[in-house]
Amino acid sequence: MRISSKGRYALAAVTNMAQRYDSGEYATVINISKELGISKIYLEQVFSLLKRGGVVTSTKGAQGGYLLSRKPGQITVFEVLASVEDSLFERTQETVAENAMDIESALRITVFDTLDEVISETSQGITLLDLVNEAEKHKGEHEIMFYI
Repeated sequence: MRISSKGRYALAAVTNMAQRYDSGEYATVINISKELGISKIYLEQVFSLLKRGGVVTSTKGAQGGYLLSRKPGQITVFEVLASVEDSLFERTQETVAENAMDIESALRITVFDTLDEVISETSQGITLLDLVNEAEKHKGEHEIMFYI
């Protein structure tokens, strides 16, 4: 499975927002862009899809920006990816159905349906709160230590 840069950036951006969820402050695309080193123009496209998918809400104006639509523990990775990834959760197309229906059935049942189910179940079982908690474990891991 390969998640596009749109999906990876969406997950990073909403995880960043989830880290600050309790503050109640709106997140701006500019701030997230600077903090994560992601193109502002690209993030605007991602947030448009996240808003359409119901993952975030927005408010216009000087004090505006984006907020998560629900608590981080209530938003799953599945929801985020389904909002921005066009084909990740689509059913796999038929491979050899016209000429070899037995092989097609075997592929569908043994491989494609099984993978689709595992990906769906796994991504539905991971919340933004899980990502925040995991990020906290690694905070400071890559900082340089200075000793005197």
